[in-house]
Amino acid sequence: MEVGPDPAEVGRARRWARSRLVGSGIGDDEPLAETLILLISELVTNAVVHTGCPAVLRMLFGSAGAVGTVRVEVADASGCPPRPRHAEGEDTNGRGLELVDGLADRWGWQPEGAGKQIWCEVDGGIPLPTPATVVSAGPVVVQAAPFGVHRTATGATGAPVAPAKGSGIAQSRNA
Repeated sequence: MEVGPDPAEVGRARRWARSRLVGSGIGDDEPLAETLILLISELVTNAVVHTGCPAVLRMLFGSAGAVGTVRVEVADASGCPPRPRHAEGEDTNGRGLELVDGLADRWGWQPEGAGKQIWCEVDGGIPLPTPATVVSAGPVVVQAAPFGVHRTATGATGAPVAPAKGSGIAQSRNA
């Protein structure tokens, strides 16, 4: 779904996502749906507010017949990486990526064209393999860590790896 660079577009993105969820067999009032809608709202808001650029929202569903992993992707034309912030007290913003980090099973970002893609995944009850893996020229998956704390990423062999410059680091709370 194409999203214009206007905060009013966030509501339209939520409505589109709800219809996609219902069409995939995930009930509108299920906790999984509510979590995904909140994640979509945060990622789309970040894209349109912090970049001022149009964005593209995508939802990818696991295999048919079972509620597997749902992946949300928001791509925008800004090449600037996301900057997690920590809101203090009565601050009215700065909590978006903290919410994503707390609600998603995994999240990260990677370059896409001249811009970037921020993605998150929520597991719908099907366990995923636990070893961390590195996809060539893609994001690096790291062991779970408190928000803002970085740990050494490991490849499929368990050897430490460093992400390529600009590749983004995928966070995982269930590794």
